[in-house]
Amino acid sequence: MINVDIILPTHNCEKYIEETINSIIFQTFKNWKLLIVDDASQDATKDIIKKYLNDKRINLREIKKNKGAGFCRNLALRCSDSKYVAFIDSDDVWKKNKLEEQIKLMENKNLDFTYTDIEIFQEINGIKKKKEISIPAEFSYDLFVNNTSICTSSMIIKREKIGLTKFLNTKICEDYFFKCKLLQKSRIAVNVGKYLTLYRITKNSLQSNKIRNLYWIWYINKKYNKMKNIKNFLSIFSISINSLKKYGFK
Repeated sequence: MINVDIILPTHNCEKYIEETINSIIFQTFKNWKLLIVDDASQDATKDIIKKYLNDKRINLREIKKNKGAGFCRNLALRCSDSKYVAFIDSDDVWKKNKLEEQIKLMENKNLDFTYTDIEIFQEINGIKKKKEISIPAEFSYDLFVNNTSICTSSMIIKREKIGLTKFLNTKICEDYFFKCKLLQKSRIAVNVGKYLTLYRITKNSLQSNKIRNLYWIWYINKKYNKMKNIKNFLSIFSISINSLKKYGFK
């Protein structure tokens, strides 16, 4: 049977983790395994997760010292043995047919790497404000380093294509280099073309720290992608423009 491992790093996310896990449990596609790696949470995150461990598809690995999301994802990848691997962050949410729609397309078209359109949302005084974000239909490596629109929580990748590719252990943007390496290997990633992933905007989210985000992309481009300064500048400039088009100045 077709199966998928879902990788979920957590750290002090008691406010959102239950909604995230529930969005996985209620997927129409049922043949999944959830690999949770808790990164030394100091709040009630682990207690909430443990309520779900009666479901044999859900596994929890606890780390005593905070290591970062990249380390947690790499640890889970070493435990993964399914045909497909999906990723979700601890404050994001999936629509119930997300896995089914995406895996069906990958099987029918023999695709290695897919993602979805997203809805970004914020909760203000208990009210969710949503905005639909259309992502380009396809990405190559050269396109991606100028438009980093692939949301990590929307990705599904064939496990065999990941191989030994790892996330960086940088403070943020650890997933940027991972996507770059995969696109160099898989050549192309394809959009499912449906709004199946809900990306939560919080004060700690990527989109709320644009300047810091751009610094780390510059750093990764220079050190790991081996970009020359001019190409790196054009990458940062293009990413900035595309971000403003999608998210505005917020």
